[in-house]
Amino acid sequence: MNNLDILIPFGLPPAEMAADLRRALIAPSYATMLARSKSVKETDMDAFSRTLPHEKWVAAQFGLADKDPANSPPIARTAMQRLGIRGESGFWFLLQPAHLHVARDHLVLTDLRKLVLSENESQTLFQSVETLFEEDGKELVFGDAKTWFLRADDWADFLTSTPDAASGHNIDIWMPRGQGEREWRKLLNEVQMTWHMHPLNTERESRGDPAVNSLWLWGGTHERTPDSRSRYQHIVSPLPWMPSSEQTFESDASVTGLLDTSTSSALLVMDDLMDAAMASDWSTWLDNMHRLENEWMSPLLEALRSGKIDEIRFILSHGTRLLEVASGKNSVKKFWIKPSLATLSR
Repeated sequence: MNNLDILIPFGLPPAEMAADLRRALIAPSYATMLARSKSVKETDMDAFSRTLPHEKWVAAQFGLADKDPANSPPIARTAMQRLGIRGESGFWFLLQPAHLHVARDHLVLTDLRKLVLSENESQTLFQSVETLFEEDGKELVFGDAKTWFLRADDWADFLTSTPDAASGHNIDIWMPRGQGEREWRKLLNEVQMTWHMHPLNTERESRGDPAVNSLWLWGGTHERTPDSRSRYQHIVSPLPWMPSSEQTFESDASVTGLLDTSTSSALLVMDDLMDAAMASDWSTWLDNMHRLENEWMSPLLEALRSGKIDEIRFILSHGTRLLEVASGKNSVKKFWIKPSLATLSR
């Protein structure tokens, strides 16, 4: 294999935690590759960006970057295709069932990945509000338990936020902005009132599950599918909205399996750290890093040393920063450079 790119969302700890986490992290193979790497690119983003750094990077690799850099990636059509939904022409959004936590004086979007919602429950909620959208001239389409789609041609100018960018924050500044935003808020309010005393939510709360009390709108795109070609021939553990038309995808793999593929370029997504980082659970973050060291970093270092891989590029991020560093088969042999995790503090 010539080149392997490894995307590690939240592989960079926040500045205030970096020193402590570096001291606690025991990862000699990872430290060797990082210390003997060269910096490729550094990108800083605003704390109120509607897209996380790693999401923006992925969108750029697959031709899914929005013409407005302030907007969430236009991935609704890609998500529809992956679910086998053709959809009519028009402007489509992702619409995802969500739980809003009521704080003292504002509402907070919780992590959508942690919302346990069955297919039947989602269908029940979908059917309870479908008429509301029809009466407003909007087409609502069911995708799966956590993914619906909304056609709203007159909202094509909306600026929307990815759920991960908004997660854990006061939703006010992350809500859609543009012509029609008041109409969207009115429609959303009707949905919330419908679900407030819905028997399904009453049942969910009785068993300790959070109520599904809102929807998150994002990822809007026109009917034209963007050019989704990328330089990768093989992709392991893809994000749900990555296009799959040309690349070979695997939901899971090992270093051995990856090296056995006859490909010159591959992308490996390690999203094992996201949940812990977004919840500020740094103990779990460290546990997951130690597992990645044993299962991936150690054998990958040996693959570099033996020449089975020419170069590994790490794409590391946290909420406002993205760093790309490259470690080659020759650079890892520079034994006089001591292993170090100092890169994680950049």
